[in-house]
Amino acid sequence: MTSLCGDIPASALAALHRLGRRRVLRRGEVLIWQGDVAEQVGILHRGLVKLSASLEDGREQMLGLAFPADFVGAIGERSSSHCVTALTETELCVFPRNALPGLVQTHPEIGQVLLSRAYDELDQLRRWMLLLGRKSAEERVASLLLQFAARSTCSRREAVHLPLTRQQMAELLGLTIETVSRKLTALKRDGLIALPTLRSVVILDAVTLAELAAESP
Repeated sequence: MTSLCGDIPASALAALHRLGRRRVLRRGEVLIWQGDVAEQVGILHRGLVKLSASLEDGREQMLGLAFPADFVGAIGERSSSHCVTALTETELCVFPRNALPGLVQTHPEIGQVLLSRAYDELDQLRRWMLLLGRKSAEERVASLLLQFAARSTCSRREAVHLPLTRQQMAELLGLTIETVSRKLTALKRDGLIALPTLRSVVILDAVTLAELAAESP
């Protein structure tokens, strides 16, 4: 996915930059709380955040991930249906939510880009629901690796950085750390991936891995 800023004309981008400021979130820090009206929205420059919703008894459901170039938050003045939490140290360019409607009115092209990103986020949410609701453990792990590879800037067969530990991957996928480790080892044994380090992966056979994940390569 291209950067949101890369899709905005220069004049509108300059106006957007005048509103923004840099913010760094520590791992575990929340940008937007579920139930709150977000005062800030942002564009990720570095790091990884999770989108999650919680029930009253404290159980949490993962709704997806946001990567660099993704937009997080909503323009409308309504309560957020989910939390936005940093999984790693994360750098964003944040904007006051209440300033965006006026900016969109002045620069309609920004609104078009945000609307397109909203459709992308909805599509990703549907894919995540399918992953958690219907996919096997093996399919979940394969899908996550493909997602990391797709959002990486690395060339084909280069090592892709894994931004999550095995424990974080397990929590994200609704699995145990033992299951995640076993599935990664099995994928390595079958020649689909290489694991140069604990925090990197090389996709050796993307077509077969996509078939295993029940996704299009």
